Amino acid sequence: MIGNSSPTPVVAGLTGASPEVPIEAATPTLEPFRFDLPTPGAPPISGWRPPLYPVPWAMSPYDHFYFARPIAADQVNWPLADYRYGGVFFGNTVHTGVDIPAPDGTPIHAAGPGTVIWADWGLFMEAPGNHDDPYGQAVVIRHDFGYKDQQLFTIYAHMSKIIAVVSQHVETGDVLGLVGATGATTGPHLHFEVRFPENSFHHTYNPELWIAPPEGWGVLVGHVTDTNNNTLQQLEISVTNTTTNESRVVKTYGPGPVNHDPVYDENMVLGDLPAGLYKVSFNYKGKDQQDWMYIYPGQITYFTFRGTLGFNVAPPPTPKLDGVPTPNP
Repeated sequence: MIGNSSPTPVVAGLTGASPEVPIEAATPTLEPFRFDLPTPGAPPISGWRPPLYPVPWAMSPYDHFYFARPIAADQVNWPLADYRYGGVFFGNTVHTGVDIPAPDGTPIHAAGPGTVIWADWGLFMEAPGNHDDPYGQAVVIRHDFGYKDQQLFTIYAHMSKIIAVVSQHVETGDVLGLVGATGATTGPHLHFEVRFPENSFHHTYNPELWIAPPEGWGVLVGHVTDTNNNTLQQLEISVTNTTTNESRVVKTYGPGPVNHDPVYDENMVLGDLPAGLYKVSFNYKGKDQQDWMYIYPGQITYFTFRGTLGFNVAPPPTPKLDGVPTPNP
């Protein structure tokens, strides 16, 4: 059990001074992976979300919420809790996007304006018409804006029907196709990815850092390592709202075909958190750790944990970025 110290925001960890032992890194495969829809778990804490902030949305120089959600607000439009970016499944399969559950035939919307550069089977192998491709029927948009003067792409996979066509210019909200279960998946859902600077499986980033949160809600981001600054992978972290006592669990991720944000260097992201005070807790080397974080509306709350050095809630270095998407040349 976690200790019963008072829930006041602190910059401290409760780690002991035991010597560090090397952390064994996972060795995820880079081969085509399955996009299995997991067995449904507990129902979500709430089936309701406020309207999303308008995009692009950036209340601080760190934020880059450039994209709307690709599923409309009258449907579930948030990622499956147990199938987040960087999760390791089936032993060595690493997830390079987020999965949004939706009924077969649900419209899929463009997350931002841009040009359709792919609308076919065969995305993973770059082999148009390949019906054995794990992405199934997929659409790729090259957006009208970039990040740090680099191009941004979004990917929409497993469609039952593609509506968009290559070279078509789309605006935010335009329908690209319909949710389906094509490719390597066990049920209908949308697999959504954010990529830069290349449209490549090896250049994905966590979509929860890029899609706008609901109004009044925020995102928790963590950089969690041992004392030697080795990334801790697949560590279960509990995030508990101190007002409602509702808890959510998220796992850290690590190296492989996933990438860390150039600003946050994160390995943990948990979005769609109502603003308020939260207890963050986990077990590290047999000792319970905890700290309190305040989630601010429309922003990212950032923390680091470094083994025996404990928690720190100082923000990352201010990036040389004004928080506004850069137009593509």
